[in-house]
Amino acid sequence: MDFAKSPRTEELSARMWEFMREHIFPAEAEYQQWRSEHGAHERPPVLDRLKEEAQRRGLWNLFLPDVSGLSNTEYAAIAEISGWSPVIAPEAINCAAPDTGNMETLHMFGTDEQKAQWLEPLLAGEIRSAFAMTEPAVASSDARNITTSIVRDGDEYIINGRKWWITGVADDGCKVFIVMGKTDPAAAPHRQQSMVLVPRDTPGVQIVRHLPIFGYQDQHGHSEIVLENVRVPAANILAAEGDGFMIAQARLGPGRIHHAMRAIGMAERALSLMIDRAQNREAFGGLLAEQGVVRDLIAQSRIEINQARLLVLHTAWLIDEYGAKGAATEIAAIKVAAPSMATKVIDRAIEVFGGAGVSDDFPLAYFYSWARVLRIVDGPDAVHRRSIAREELRRERPYTG
Repeated sequence: MDFAKSPRTEELSARMWEFMREHIFPAEAEYQQWRSEHGAHERPPVLDRLKEEAQRRGLWNLFLPDVSGLSNTEYAAIAEISGWSPVIAPEAINCAAPDTGNMETLHMFGTDEQKAQWLEPLLAGEIRSAFAMTEPAVASSDARNITTSIVRDGDEYIINGRKWWITGVADDGCKVFIVMGKTDPAAAPHRQQSMVLVPRDTPGVQIVRHLPIFGYQDQHGHSEIVLENVRVPAANILAAEGDGFMIAQARLGPGRIHHAMRAIGMAERALSLMIDRAQNREAFGGLLAEQGVVRDLIAQSRIEINQARLLVLHTAWLIDEYGAKGAATEIAAIKVAAPSMATKVIDRAIEVFGGAGVSDDFPLAYFYSWARVLRIVDGPDAVHRRSIAREELRRERPYTG
């Protein structure tokens, strides 16, 4: 593995940092002000301006190798930079979840008609989407538990179920859901599930509520929805009946690189804020930066950030070389390591900031809440540790004496 960035990644990283400094960071206050005046889920117009600017600068759809020409390892650097402003930067460059995973899914498994109807407007940034898997009544970390039914009825599927933590639904720009449910409960455990495309305006789709995260309401929302006798054409199936679990696994590999690198970006910004605060605040006769305990917080944060980044970059390289199956253990590992590291670094920054750190005057409180949530979404830490341990127990050892 070569740790040097490719010439294109170097050039795109420089362009991305210029975009962040000139447009993204200055837009954060405007974004929050608009939401406070117009409602938590109203779409701030500044996002459309940022999207136009990102397209003008060639910073668009960089996450998808077949579109951007970037490998996962190359894109990882861009994902990290976007993590410095995780609320608006990923969307500004059309690299925000869950759209990225949904676009990858449609790209890999969609028919020509499905791609024309949904993938093309998603790639153009004209619409957004949601991925509906998690359910309130079962432990959804085991996807085999989902109970939503998808029943064939002639040329249609009838869908019934309840989903929650469905990101993106509160935004009116969200026009389609990828819904995972069971088409054959009697099949083998990993062949019971299927995925279907459900347009938002389909009769029977009910939006119950938008769930907060530690009291925060994200603009796009994390919602609870009910699907009651929802009918969609049979042509809306993704791949084939019984392929739902396979599709779910296929969409997770690159997506976890994106999440992990954005978490590293958040941690880097938290460290930057911590250092600036320490160099500009005095206590006990000197700057905070002169206190040994604060220096220890800074040093430990740098060590852990670098460790996490190396693990993620190695995982991205493995995916590029061998595919997601060839990096299964490492993909699980970064899902645990990066958000865990970010929560620690952000917590240290909050400690240095004191009361200001838990206020909305700085981004640390929100960063902490989202980093903690990342330890649950796409499978909780415990599930990934279980997978890692299972593979480790199977591994042959060169010596056991």
